[in-house]
Amino acid sequence: MANALVSIQIIPKTKNGENVIPYVDEAIKVIQDSGVKHEVHPLETTMEGDLDHLLKVIADMNNKMIEIGSSNVISQVKILYQPTGIEMENLTGKYRS
Repeated sequence: MANALVSIQIIPKTKNGENVIPYVDEAIKVIQDSGVKHEVHPLETTMEGDLDHLLKVIADMNNKMIEIGSSNVISQVKILYQPTGIEMENLTGKYRS
């Protein structure tokens, strides 16, 4: 069972002020390739899983941004850690139709 929900907004600095969307797409691909449950939203992506694993995914995202040409990256992260277990559905299920 998941013990954490982690939301991340990644803001890569591009070389010449290029559009960041292709970079963000690559960051989301890192999440997808990790296999963790996630939901992409307009301003951030929320992941569900083991906290240690999710923090590694964030590190991998930052490394990917540097690998594809960013000189630096800002990652805004929100963490809900609940050792007894937590799922996105617990918090947002009632809002889905």
